[in-house]
Amino acid sequence: MHKGYVKKISLFFLIAMMVFLPFTSGEKALFFPSSGESTHVASAKSAQLDDKIEQILNDESLNGAVTGVSILNAANGESLFENLGDTRLHPASNMKLLTGVAAMETLGADYQFTTEVLTDGRIKGKVLHGNLYLKGKGDPTLMERDLDQFAKELKAKGIKNIKGNLIADDSWYGDVRLSQDINWSDEPFYTAAQISALTLAPNEDYDAGTVIVEVTPSTKVGESAQVKLTPETDYVTIVNKAKTVAEGAEKDISIEREHGSNNIVIEGTIPTDGSRSRSWSSVWEPTGYALDVFKKSLEENGIKFIGKSEAKLGVTPKEATVLTSKKSMPLKDLFIPFMKLSNNGHAEVLVKEMGKIVHNEGSWDKGLQVVEETISALGINTETIMFRDGSGMSHKNMVPANEISQMLFAIQDKSWFPAFEKSLPVAGNSERFVGGTLRNRMTEEPAKGNVLAKTGSLTGMSALSGYVTTKDGEELIFSIMVNNYLGSSSAITAIEDKIATTLAKHEFE
Repeated sequence: MHKGYVKKISLFFLIAMMVFLPFTSGEKALFFPSSGESTHVASAKSAQLDDKIEQILNDESLNGAVTGVSILNAANGESLFENLGDTRLHPASNMKLLTGVAAMETLGADYQFTTEVLTDGRIKGKVLHGNLYLKGKGDPTLMERDLDQFAKELKAKGIKNIKGNLIADDSWYGDVRLSQDINWSDEPFYTAAQISALTLAPNEDYDAGTVIVEVTPSTKVGESAQVKLTPETDYVTIVNKAKTVAEGAEKDISIEREHGSNNIVIEGTIPTDGSRSRSWSSVWEPTGYALDVFKKSLEENGIKFIGKSEAKLGVTPKEATVLTSKKSMPLKDLFIPFMKLSNNGHAEVLVKEMGKIVHNEGSWDKGLQVVEETISALGINTETIMFRDGSGMSHKNMVPANEISQMLFAIQDKSWFPAFEKSLPVAGNSERFVGGTLRNRMTEEPAKGNVLAKTGSLTGMSALSGYVTTKDGEELIFSIMVNNYLGSSSAITAIEDKIATTLAKHEFE
């Protein structure tokens, strides 16, 4: 595993020490090689690297695009190469590097989110007289099984009936659900799921605020396709227009939630021998989604609401008593799905959580203020950046490649750096939670297993920033950002991979 945080003395530094070291009694250190010769060799090697990268950047795929490149020596921060390194560019999901650094520094690698079940009443016999509150505090890993566990623990306390309301409390964060630059066309999908302090994830990818929709063929031609929801919930409505067609026919399935509602419309055709179609669909107002699934969990565990009870949103009274609670995995573990899979929702939750913890306001404004303050303390020039969200979905985020590489250099001595580094995708490693978004890229040595980097991709934008070790053992930091390109995404990622692979192959000695 790459260990970018271990400092090493560079060849240039050793040469400089040899040249300027005072000689004892005026005698020359004849055992030292000629300083001019050493410098010439080192400079030649650096020049070779410059030539190789410049040749890659001359690729016609980059015509009309803007490409920022910054390469540093990981040991001392020396700039080895840059191309438009101070030009502000849109980082796409490389924004998660900055959000992640701020979260590790502000919250800590062992930080955990909490979800609580509380009451403002009392248990008398088998009846809870009072309201039951489900209070969320931002956990993006809360799942149906956790709500089932809450229900079992309430049952173990002897509760069979509740004479009161079931209330979902998401007041830990503000009620703005989406960052300000999310496109209307993005919000039905998991990449732009709404952010709530009380939300639910359908599986261990932890795409909170989504449901998984699976479409499979019926056994008979002409019948509607079969649809399964995970988790099962009445909070969303399936509008199934998809039809089963004959074996061997074309499969063409569309799954999309209608804007402003929880109607998930399924259209198209699926042959009788067709494979399933699966999609993560975002939920409109996910607090109600968590509430619905929790109510189902209570009922399935034999806990009934009696009297004139309602399931609704509200705020937990300060004097309420905690009946049971759950803590999430620590941040260092959450960073694996967050960074490996480039989870947008995790980034935005972290922004809101930092705002809540530092400024007692779970908002994007306060959270992004914390991000800026944190990276400024690391020596990053915040006068040349603009942050609009934590995930990089915004086309208005701006940061130069030099500032990203400088931040990656500055954090290497942090106690949490090993966990941060471990969360970065590993080139060519096919394991999904190791290779992540780089699992199918740079699959040959010396880049395979060597390049640790965060990817980023939006329409017209691509980025790759991280760490790599050269053939002769020099550890390097790099940041590559390409904006305003019109070609295929594969052509641009190929250029990024060529640069990273060139660094892996390079020899300075």
